[in-house]
Amino acid sequence: MSVEVWTWIVVGLTFALYIYIAMRQRARDTEGFYVAGHGVPAVANGMAVAADWMSAASFISMAGIIAFLGSDGSVYLMGWTGGYVLLALLLAPYLRKFGKYTVPDFVGDRYYSQTARIVALVAAIFVSFTYVAGQMRGVGIVFSRFLNLDINVGVFVGMAIVTVYAVTGGMKGITWTQVAQYSVLIIAYLIPAIAIASKLTGMPIPQLGFGGVLDDLNAIQTDLGFGAYTDAFSSLSTLNVLFITIALMTGTAGLPHVIVRFYTTKTVRDARWSAGWALFFIAILYTTAPAVAAFAKTNLMDTVSNQSYEQVKAENSWFGSWEETGLLSFDDKNGDGIINYQAGDGNELTVDRDIMVLANPEIAGLAAPITALVAAGGLAAALSTASGLLLVIGSSIGHDLYTKVLKRGTTEAQRLRAGRIAMAGGVLVAGYFGINPPGFVAEVVAFAFGLAAASFFPVIVLGIFWKKTTKEGAIAGMAIGMTFTFVYIVMTAKGLLGMDPWFFDISPQGIGTVGMIINLVVTYGVSKISKEPPAEIQELVESLRIPEVASAYLKEGKA
Repeated sequence: MSVEVWTWIVVGLTFALYIYIAMRQRARDTEGFYVAGHGVPAVANGMAVAADWMSAASFISMAGIIAFLGSDGSVYLMGWTGGYVLLALLLAPYLRKFGKYTVPDFVGDRYYSQTARIVALVAAIFVSFTYVAGQMRGVGIVFSRFLNLDINVGVFVGMAIVTVYAVTGGMKGITWTQVAQYSVLIIAYLIPAIAIASKLTGMPIPQLGFGGVLDDLNAIQTDLGFGAYTDAFSSLSTLNVLFITIALMTGTAGLPHVIVRFYTTKTVRDARWSAGWALFFIAILYTTAPAVAAFAKTNLMDTVSNQSYEQVKAENSWFGSWEETGLLSFDDKNGDGIINYQAGDGNELTVDRDIMVLANPEIAGLAAPITALVAAGGLAAALSTASGLLLVIGSSIGHDLYTKVLKRGTTEAQRLRAGRIAMAGGVLVAGYFGINPPGFVAEVVAFAFGLAAASFFPVIVLGIFWKKTTKEGAIAGMAIGMTFTFVYIVMTAKGLLGMDPWFFDISPQGIGTVGMIINLVVTYGVSKISKEPPAEIQELVESLRIPEVASAYLKEGKA
């Protein structure tokens, strides 16, 4: 059977599984809809966290970035995984002790201000929509290539699936669906990696076989005029490497759809263990990604560089299929019919970074079922994160805005309906961003991490560890930090205004670090000159290290 037929079978089976799980785990009250009833075991929550966080950027795009940037691409590995250390140590257990539903819930109650709540929910929605754009683009790419559907049609199909299982199941359904999606994506990532490692190096463990291709890859790239694959700082300055890494780390620790996962555990201890399990599950993919990148780049250059265009198309069906998507193109500048893939103006082959993982099994000549499995894994990664982001959007609008600000005293049924309506509306907006994305998948996601770093990380950390942080400081810090970061990204990002980076040449992917520092300084400075928080708020902050006292304060409504 063809790759397309196998993909329909595998994707159809996985989609049926997701919908079945969501229907079986349907949320019937607001606690189930927003925090899965606080009943998710630590291991399962760790898998759900991993699936929620390892998005289309991790599965589809990260290895592609590393394939083209070489060692400079390690900033994504360091930043995205390092952020979980911050999350586990500084945030997860204390937020679980606080016992609310959302990040704006924490900000609104900790900073005793509806204005702070509104600023936080605006930030949460903004970050989530930026992030979800990358997921929907990833869905469209997979559908376009493997199911022979238009990218826009693929986005609509993804929207429909997410609507069914996310809007119906809420956090309860999403959590157990994400456990299944993690299983699908990690199997889909490892099987081709192991097969290709064995084929190229004779070592079936990709992490160990990785070193066996680096010398050949360096030689090939050098011969074609590119820099050596292992050269450090060949495309990014030292300052940019530092700032992008910090932005991704603090952004990870501030992502609302990841933070909310730690509200779903049974106990504070389970929240800590969830972070540990999540790191383990994430590390399986992240230690494999550099090997996948090197294997894919080696196979691509061996297959197409300085080869006859017609011969490549005749012998490699994947080449023409990816050409049809517009993500791979050949421009015969000198009319000789030979694919000149090289550095500089003479290059005739354009390769979108997002295709490297998806095309890798076909380039390596693996069987059609494996290619279909990779397609299903890419969809699992994109949809798992999209559903978590849409829940944040739904909870921010339905719970924080509608229930806590616009219409207090609503019934259980009204709160549940508001959350579902808000999530359904979020799906429509997410679909628009999927059809009109502002960049390739990982670039868009990096922007979301920068915005999260500049808005949430400082006010959450200070809110937990400095009892004298005031509402005025938090509001000013979030507003100024996020505004600065957003404006800089719009001004300097490719596909937007595209200006040259003007702040010490820091790239838009790294500017979140500056926004985070601005937020931190403004929050601290304004807090020092404004009236101290009420005594009960300061006592609550102190009590967050003592779960029983914190619970008593929350039950009494003193927060």
